[in-house]
Amino acid sequence: MSIAWFKFAAPMTFYHLAGRLIPWFAWSSGILAALGIYIAFFVAPTDFQQGEAYRVIFIHVPAAWMSMFIYMIMAFWAAVGLAWNTRLSFMMARALAPTGAVFAFLSLWTGAFWGKPMWGAWWVWDARLTSALILFFLYVGIMSLWSAIDDQRRGDKAGALLILVGAINVPIIYFSVKWWNTLHQGASISIMKAPTMATIMLTGMLVMAIAAWFYAIAAALVRVRGIILERERHTEWVAEILEGK
Repeated sequence: MSIAWFKFAAPMTFYHLAGRLIPWFAWSSGILAALGIYIAFFVAPTDFQQGEAYRVIFIHVPAAWMSMFIYMIMAFWAAVGLAWNTRLSFMMARALAPTGAVFAFLSLWTGAFWGKPMWGAWWVWDARLTSALILFFLYVGIMSLWSAIDDQRRGDKAGALLILVGAINVPIIYFSVKWWNTLHQGASISIMKAPTMATIMLTGMLVMAIAAWFYAIAAALVRVRGIILERERHTEWVAEILEGK
């Protein structure tokens, strides 16, 4: 039995699908976040080099991962929207941006709290930190561009172009510790070699990362439903929803 996946590209169909998925991702995110925090603060041992201060990585690292991952998903939807002029693609890009900005902001601040005891400074113009700051500014700039353009179609395309241009910054963030001499430590997790941290620490970090991923999905689905209602308000099916039928 084949599934007609393309039918979900219609805003009306996707609206109802998103409504069914949101509770699953939201509850899963909450449960995993609670488990991850428990592991981070009550199970994981104290690091012999960094002491208790290292525990911020259980928030910092997943936030940094998600800030980059969400941007690349935005770039995917932007490319699809420009290539096929699909309305839902542009809506998804808009729905993802605020969550990506939150994760980028969180990664910067938690990085500062981690950097103070490790480096003796809240901020340094390190290649990794600077490129991460640029990523945050990209999120803010893209959302500002959308707000500044009254014509939604023009705004969608202009924002999509900026997203695609800014995507070059993501590999710069990832490879910055390899390309330049930076204070920021290298990756503790790599698909090419064994992790350099204890198993329980790795477990807690991955649980928090999955929780962040599920939260991002739930938040984006909630936001895209609002965007769909706003853009499709002239249709009969939206009128029925707004009237409570």
